[in-house]
Amino acid sequence: MKAITFDEFGGPEVLRMGDFMTPEIRPADLLVRTHAAGVNRADLTHRRGGYGRPDFGDSSIMGLEIAGEVIAVGTDVQGYKIGDRVMGIVGGGAYAEMARIDYRMAMPVPEGLDYIQAAAITEVFVTAHEALIHLGKLEPGETVLVHAGAGGVGGAAVQLAHAVGATVITTAQSRAHALVRKMGADHAIDYEKEDFAEAVARLTGDRGVNLILDFIGAPYFERNVNSLAFGGRLVQIGIMGGIENARIPLDRLLYRHLQIMGTVMKSRSQDVKHAMSRRFRERWLSQFGADGLAPVIDSVFPLAEAGQAQKRMEDGLNVGKIVLTM
Repeated sequence: MKAITFDEFGGPEVLRMGDFMTPEIRPADLLVRTHAAGVNRADLTHRRGGYGRPDFGDSSIMGLEIAGEVIAVGTDVQGYKIGDRVMGIVGGGAYAEMARIDYRMAMPVPEGLDYIQAAAITEVFVTAHEALIHLGKLEPGETVLVHAGAGGVGGAAVQLAHAVGATVITTAQSRAHALVRKMGADHAIDYEKEDFAEAVARLTGDRGVNLILDFIGAPYFERNVNSLAFGGRLVQIGIMGGIENARIPLDRLLYRHLQIMGTVMKSRSQDVKHAMSRRFRERWLSQFGADGLAPVIDSVFPLAEAGQAQKRMEDGLNVGKIVLTM
């Protein structure tokens, strides 16, 4: 089968198409003919050497998110058969014509969605649900600040928060404000021109927000804490802006009874990942389709152009998900 490989760590230009053996199916696996694969920031980290190689997850081939057709099932698989359309998160190996997935991480492609849309759902929406609902305990009537609301996880979080019945504030470049409002944001802050903490104080009458979802890290940390209302929660799910010199106003943390949590799906055990996927599937999967939840697709590239796809993400040009097709 054809798959994306590289001989040395580096920039997008190191990626190339190569020939690989079909993945060996294990008792709990589905073997899937991959029609589309989502591009995620973890793929960039893999390519740069951040995870090491070849002992990267479940495969030396990069990629964490697939959609396709089941072509074989393991002996322990329940609920799936050959020919089913499935999507889900894999432990590696998505940038390939065939991939294996633990059936407990798979879910049916919702009626009315194509493979490109399906490949853009699981990684971002499962992560958003875990941060917003399972950890963040977002309730109807609360106010949430979602950073990077035009990105993959950010856009999913905006949609889920709106569906819960929360007031949604998000940060995004001005060119994406129309999109984030369409997804359900009540207020959009241009982080390039305005201090988000000042905007949050103005929008909430200095009360602050109940929950913040942050991908940036150290540059936002102190302002995030200062933007939380009494009893507020901060869920950290990324460190795109770095980890150095993160300042924490301890008096604010103490006297406002704040909670700070971090979560990364990649480093969790398989049992925890199964539970995360199950929680998302049970609550939200039926709500995808016409007039319901939907992934935001930025662009689509053929598998052979995976380097160009990753460069688009690396350059910060995407608004929504980037998808590869096989």
